[in-house]
Amino acid sequence: MSYRSTTKHGRQASAWLQQPGFIGSIGRFWQRSYAPDYLGYVLLVTAYTLMGLFIEPFHRMFYLDDRSKSYPHALVERVPPVWLFVYGGGIPLVVILVWTLVARSGFHQAHVSILGLLISLALTTFLTDVVKNSVGRPRPDLIARCKPKEGTPNNTLLTIDVCTEANSHMLQDGWRSFPSGHSSWAFSGLGYLAIFLAGQMHIFRPRTDLARVLIALAPLVGAALIAISRLEDYRHDVFDVSCGSLLGMLVAYFSYRRYYPSVRLANCDQPYPSRYEFAVQANQNRSKPDEEQGLRSGDRASVDDSTDATESYPLNDLRSGP
Repeated sequence: MSYRSTTKHGRQASAWLQQPGFIGSIGRFWQRSYAPDYLGYVLLVTAYTLMGLFIEPFHRMFYLDDRSKSYPHALVERVPPVWLFVYGGGIPLVVILVWTLVARSGFHQAHVSILGLLISLALTTFLTDVVKNSVGRPRPDLIARCKPKEGTPNNTLLTIDVCTEANSHMLQDGWRSFPSGHSSWAFSGLGYLAIFLAGQMHIFRPRTDLARVLIALAPLVGAALIAISRLEDYRHDVFDVSCGSLLGMLVAYFSYRRYYPSVRLANCDQPYPSRYEFAVQANQNRSKPDEEQGLRSGDRASVDDSTDATESYPLNDLRSGP
């Protein structure tokens, strides 16, 4: 797209936003607030909820003599879902809130920091479940969950039809091994907190003391321990946990960078300007070309007038010849 077409579209958008009435008000509110981000967050949560209620995972076939699927089903988890929400979501939320209050960072920084955390958690959860249901990889404790019928052959590919487990959720969850949801959630929340602390304490600045680095790394250690607990409970293998951790960390970094510059920059502790400030600055920049064009037109007009004045001669001073 050329510069002229981009400028034309920008002027059309600006004219639409400047319209009086309800439409113009909605457009200005949409441009200058974080309503699009909150709408996206609500859509992610809604999609995740509907997916959990109505979508079953793909059921891969399995062998009863597959030792990688023959581990016991742990009824008591080392990190239950309730504590996972506390560790991966509650602790980062409290730390970020306390940090911004103590540092007196202002409403904008506290707002975008918490909003980035919420989006990181919601987006990671949604993507994790999409992949889980699509891949349908059996968990290491699948056979213990399945409770196959007596007389089922060991060396034949089997389907979910041979399972006798009455608890539908426990049975269906046996095909949601990849990637690890605990790992992705832990790194999306605690990983986001680690990046946030790294930016606030400038840990990549030359000669930064080790204490700041260790504080920024502490959330990552906690996330890693949560991921390792899934191996100890035989809910996942190393591949599931590694991919889930990577997914959560990538989404955390993506969500953080939507509101903050790189942690290697000098101003990494300050978020980007608010959408309102950005919209006002953008509107001012759009009006500058029109003003400059008007000034150039005025300059050309004055030059033309001066040229005409210098090239015209009054006839009253001319004398006729003898």
